[in-house]
Parts: sequence; structure tokens; C-alpha cells
Amino acid sequence: MNSSKRIDSLNEAFTKNFITSALGFTILCINGAFVYTYFKSQDFQRDPRYVLYIHLVINDMIMLMVSLALQISTYTVSVGFIPCWIMLLVLVTTNMNTPLNLAGMAAERYIAVCLPLHHIHICTVQRAHALIALIWLVSFIPPLSDILIVLATQPLSVFSRPLPCYPSYVFNTPHHQTLNLVVQVLLFSFVFLTVVITYLQVFVAARAVSGVNRASARNARNTILLHGVQLLFCMLTFISPFINRFLLIAWPQKRTDILFSSFILTNMLPRLLSPLIYGVRDKKFRGYFRMHFCFKCCRVVERRMGGKVGPRRRSIQAIH
Repeated sequence: MNSSKRIDSLNEAFTKNFITSALGFTILCINGAFVYTYFKSQDFQRDPRYVLYIHLVINDMIMLMVSLALQISTYTVSVGFIPCWIMLLVLVTTNMNTPLNLAGMAAERYIAVCLPLHHIHICTVQRAHALIALIWLVSFIPPLSDILIVLATQPLSVFSRPLPCYPSYVFNTPHHQTLNLVVQVLLFSFVFLTVVITYLQVFVAARAVSGVNRASARNARNTILLHGVQLLFCMLTFISPFINRFLLIAWPQKRTDILFSSFILTNMLPRLLSPLIYGVRDKKFRGYFRMHFCFKCCRVVERRMGGKVGPRRRSIQAIH
């Protein structure tokens, strides 16, 4: 996106920044509402499944904010190497956290469905926190290796001059390209195999125990399908540089439009999948979400209109 600064007209730059800012603010508000719901209930904080889920949401929010900052900076200012590296460190780390967290959630669901008697002993909140710490540690290693390669191959003057803050521009040596390829292949293979194997096992187990209850089997199939869609979007983040390279060779005159579309599809829209898959579809989470937001909004509207709470609303409030 950094080349956009020199090619896009003022109207194009304003339009693209307005779209990304508006979409990003909307996604952050939606995800923030689910984070608020999580921390308002002790039940969620005692369940390792929801601990991993809310880490995924918060991680996506951090990644989205840094991505928006970098996107806007490409049209405004050139930052120094140190601030750029710090933002890229956070961006690359959170980007790698997402598929690893997804693999952890897949493993947790596999244990819950296929090993229910051992689930309470294996999947604890303490182990969920330890897994999150391990995910951050593993994800931190590649960007740290990138800066070590820069220190070993580039003159120290690189740290004092401003530059377009884009990973392929900052980390552009053959060593970086080799390291990036190895990390992406290993990460994609690990997460893909973990998610596919665990959810196939869950699918088989769901069919075995739900011969009478077809609705349960249908729900299991839908869940697996949605996880597959999320995995696809998640993996697009890692293969997008290769796709972009092919598209840029085919249509070099559409460079800024290709990079902008890639940014929207691979960095922004996937950040909306987590609350939709795990929040809206989860009955427990959806119930608490409606209690904290929908019912409160209704009460505010009723107070402003001077209306009285009806019998049905009183019964709902009494239940909650």
C-alpha cells in the first residue's frame, strides 16, 4: 500500500482511507461489545473455550488497529525505522497469533466432544492462559528474527532515515524471503492439519451420537463449515503476498487497487468472522450479549419515551 502514496490522487486516497476507517471502526465496535460481554460475566472467564475465544477477538482488534495505522500512514507520513519496526512487530505477531489460536480452539473442541471425561482435567483456564503465552512466544520469534537479519546485513544508517512502512519493503533481503517462506509453509501446514483432523473427528463423533437428533448433526456440519471458511480467510493472510505478486504482474496499472482490495479482504473482513462464528451462534454468549445491550437499549428508549415497562419486559428482566 505504500506505493499508493505516490500514485493515488487526492480523491482516491481520501476515499480509500474513509472506507478503511469506517469499516475498521465498525468492526472494532462490534468486537468491543463482545469483549465487554465477556468481562461482565464470571461464567465466561471460568471456561477455557471462552478464554481462547476472547483472546482471538482482542488479538484481532490489536491487529486491526495497527493495520489501520499503517494504512493511513502510507498516505500521510514516512515513519522512522524504529517506530515502523515496532508496529510491524505487533502486526506480524498478532497476524500469526490468529491461526495458532484457531488451532488451539479446534483442539479444545476435539477434547470436549471426543474425550468428554478428560475435558475438565485437560482443558483448564490456567492451561488456556499458558497456551496463549506460548502462542505469543512462538509468534514473536519470526519478527524478531527479521530485525536480527537487518542488523546483520544492513548498515546502521538504515535506523535513522524515514521509509515506507511495509513488511516487504523493510525486510527485503533474500534471507527475509527465505525465512518468510519457511515460516508460512510450516504455520499453514500445522494449522491446516490440526483444524482439519480435529474437526473431522468432531464431525464423525457428532454423527455417531446424534442418530436420533438430526438437528444436532446438522449444527455440527454447519459449525465445521464455518470454521473452514474462517480458516480459509485466515490462510489468505499468508498466501496474499504470492497472490498479489501474480496479480501485479498481470495488471501492473491496477497496483494500488489490487493492494487496497487485498488489504480489505485479508486484513479487515476476517476480523469480523470471530464474533459472528463464536459469539452470535453461541447461545450462551448470545443470551448474555442481548441482556447487556438489547435489553438495556430497550429500557433507555422506554425511559426517554416516558413509557412503562410491560408485563413481558418485567418477566424478562426478572429472569436475568
